[in-house]
Amino acid sequence: MRSDLKLLGSAGVIAASIAIGVGLYVALGGAVSAGGDAPQSAQRPDPGLLGVALAQASQAAATLPGGASSLNEMYRDWQVACEQQGTGKRCVMSQQQINPQTRQRVLAVEINSVAPNKVEGVLMLPFGLALDSGATLQIDDGVAAPPLRYRTCLPGGCLVPLSFDAGTLSALRRGTALKIATIADGGKATPFSISLQGFAAALDRVAALAR
Repeated sequence: MRSDLKLLGSAGVIAASIAIGVGLYVALGGAVSAGGDAPQSAQRPDPGLLGVALAQASQAAATLPGGASSLNEMYRDWQVACEQQGTGKRCVMSQQQINPQTRQRVLAVEINSVAPNKVEGVLMLPFGLALDSGATLQIDDGVAAPPLRYRTCLPGGCLVPLSFDAGTLSALRRGTALKIATIADGGKATPFSISLQGFAAALDRVAALAR
């Protein structure tokens, strides 16, 4: 199956990136911040001049470069997308693979939470896989990790939550491919491969934009 896939070019992913990112994130139970409004019944104290100044400074710090409402950048095979949301912003890095014959998305991966020693995200795989077998990840020819369970299936595919610790992140930064071993419903091995070219640069960019 791998030979039937290709990376989707920047012109194709820009329109879909933010929609996919927010959709996958919410599907796994995340909440997209809209500025943190308090219930209307709550009484808010007068912030005073200092409070106003701090709020303005916080809002300025949270804006995207150049005051843009959204941002899309490519780092080799990874796309970085940010969207302004009220006084906050949401930034993700993602990669998609498209079947060139059908133009249907076969695979998508997104990193949507970046911390110094841990990142979290989600992997979307196609239908027709044996869900009980899970998905096994392997960086290049390294040791394969224990199988990951599928979280749920949506109209676009089946979702696998991702969580990488500091050691795995270091290996991903140095690696060339993240291999995914799955089993088709009929029992046939069905491998996938995600390019790691540009992964480190995209991850650093997301961390910088999220600050």
